[in-house]
Amino acid sequence: MVKLLAIAELAGVARQHLQHLTPAERRRLGQLARRGHHLSARERRELRKLVDKLDPRAFAGSAAERISPVPLPRRLTRARY
Repeated sequence: MVKLLAIAELAGVARQHLQHLTPAERRRLGQLARRGHHLSARERRELRKLVDKLDPRAFAGSAAERISPVPLPRRLTRARY
């Protein structure tokens, strides 16, 4: 049961971070991610820009904060937006 709750928490965190993209950007992110290693240099730059907009460091901090039994330092858990 604990694992299911943790997965649900992480899904919520991911949803919050994905909301920082427009619907068109979310669709494009999905398209680029599905192409995987077959991306051109321009597409890799576009993918990097979209992922940067999601703020992966803040996502990792938010996810760790939700799962961690102890409080984490704010510099790890707060997004830049």
